[in-house]
Amino acid sequence: MDIIDIVEKALNVRSFYHKIIAGNIANVETPHFKEKDIDFNRELEKQLSGTNTFNIIEKTEDDGINSADGNTVNIEAQMVKLNENSMMYSALVQMITKRFSMMRYMINEGRR
Repeated sequence: MDIIDIVEKALNVRSFYHKIIAGNIANVETPHFKEKDIDFNRELEKQLSGTNTFNIIEKTEDDGINSADGNTVNIEAQMVKLNENSMMYSALVQMITKRFSMMRYMINEGRR
């Protein structure tokens, strides 16, 4: 499998994970809402093997932060996850951009 294909799959998983985190943040005050998550590494392996489905994990416990309404979303933790995911997404975009730049350079140098 080409590096471009691998990065594409990783970007797809990161994009999906962003939607999950955004949904958690949007429902931070929804009573009885359970935080959703994915295992990035497992999901990437599934994508690389050709499976296009995601296994969403529903968090039923609240990490010791008691919420009277049964909501398990911790806004601070979600913001950290969102920031980390955004940085990882940006790093992947930079990686693929460099790859295309190198390819463009090799093509242009070959014309001389």
